Amino acid sequence: MPSKITILRDATTTPLPQEDEKILEFVEFKRIVLSGQFLKLLFRHKEAQLLTYNINFFSKPFNTVLLLRLISQQSCSLRDEHGNYKSVDLGFLLHLLRNAIVDFLNQKTVLQSIQTELSELANQPNLSDQKSLNLSLPPVYLRTDLSFALRSGGSVGHIAGVLNNLSCFVGSPIFLSTTKIPTVSSDLEQHLIVPEGKYWDCPEIPSFNINQVALNPINAIIGDRPLSFVYQRYCLNNILGVKLSRQHQIPFVLEYNGSEIWVSRHWGTPLKYEALSQQIELLNLNAADVIVVVSRPLQDELVAQGIAAEKILVNPNGVEPDRYSPDVDGSEIRHLYGLQHKTVIGFIGTFGKWHGAEVLAEAFGLLLQEFPELKDAVRLLMIGDGVTMPQVRQTLSKYDVSHACILTGLVAQAEGPKYLAACDILASPHVPNPDGTPFFGSPTKLFEYMAMGKGIVASNLEQIGEVLHHDQTAWLVEPGNATSLMRGLQVLIEDEAKRMRLGQAARQDVVKNYSWKEHTRKIIEKLKERCSTGS
Repeated sequence: MPSKITILRDATTTPLPQEDEKILEFVEFKRIVLSGQFLKLLFRHKEAQLLTYNINFFSKPFNTVLLLRLISQQSCSLRDEHGNYKSVDLGFLLHLLRNAIVDFLNQKTVLQSIQTELSELANQPNLSDQKSLNLSLPPVYLRTDLSFALRSGGSVGHIAGVLNNLSCFVGSPIFLSTTKIPTVSSDLEQHLIVPEGKYWDCPEIPSFNINQVALNPINAIIGDRPLSFVYQRYCLNNILGVKLSRQHQIPFVLEYNGSEIWVSRHWGTPLKYEALSQQIELLNLNAADVIVVVSRPLQDELVAQGIAAEKILVNPNGVEPDRYSPDVDGSEIRHLYGLQHKTVIGFIGTFGKWHGAEVLAEAFGLLLQEFPELKDAVRLLMIGDGVTMPQVRQTLSKYDVSHACILTGLVAQAEGPKYLAACDILASPHVPNPDGTPFFGSPTKLFEYMAMGKGIVASNLEQIGEVLHHDQTAWLVEPGNATSLMRGLQVLIEDEAKRMRLGQAARQDVVKNYSWKEHTRKIIEKLKERCSTGS
């Protein structure tokens, strides 16, 4: 047992382990606790530390720190990426316990305040026809999600894709975010919106509380500058976009990537204050002058709720075709992982429950089981990490193919293209929604794959099957069916000419129709259609 353990939670960097040190992701630590194996870790390490983005902002601090203390015999500490350090002793644990009790007693005040604000906002008329749109002025882009230290993933690509292209059509945007987004251009004006260090032991309360604590800092940043519009990437329980647009009497554009309530029910933990969250979601949808959704199933869902169809823009995700390109050199990655002279199947993602990474692992196991002659010739490169990684590892082990699969862990967004360039085939094995409703996603990896000019094997699932065309720009397979996916992989492994033909056609299509610049242009055109344009 290593004498030191470091647990990473929302950390942007993964330190190299020192001698006699174990590095553990928090998701794995949580799995150990929930599985009942935690007792085996009691006081097993001389030193334990938690490395996080900010020691003031992570959920369940008392429980987390108590568990950390219990696995250490001696030294125990918290460190963050801002240089803050806190030694964990009995006094600090009692301090956290006191804070948790005080926050628990005061959380009703936060809930009552948000209810009052909701009533006031709902009673205010939404005078869309009185909002003048001046595109020469800067817009404000709000990203108020309480997830921190993002390094990669679809949201990172989407945020940067829109932000980096807004100034092609409007004034240069002001970006307000709770965390830094690594691929947003450094030329843009950017400010961090810091949440309050309270209520983190109370489920969901911080997401309500930020509405009360962030508006004054936002107004201080904006000052008396006139703005063109507010653009917000919607997140759970947030009304800051509505408040800001009403305050400045400017249009409100809401980017809606799906119901946070549905996501919590089916891919997470059901919300404690679901009815209140539903009120907030509907307030945003009704208050928005333009709602940008990435797929037609999302539009259908909103129209069924009574949202006016004419203010909804269906706008699939996109890609920066100069960054993701066949010209990117993947030889460094092939050399790093010993992939020379191999046919490499690639997958990139955050291993969400909708990504189907475990289905890909199953398909790969079936492939090498049915075609043992491929064991030395083919490799699976899985780029990223996330909640389904334990299932992926278990499946690879079941088929005894772990040796033929490289699990890279999290990779910075900027590094993604060269990892994809190291692959010959790219897999998009997305799975249907668990409740049978239409798949509403627009996977950014899909457009990144297309831009790389590689042969793609993808699930024939809603928008994926609309953007890609079977045996023209990709090889489509039955969603969630590992055998069908295995057959698709086999087709492209055996036919290099087909891989190249499909990849070239996909590249041509994405450059023409799915760049982030084109995506952003459509947003501005819809906004001009909906709002009168001032001088």
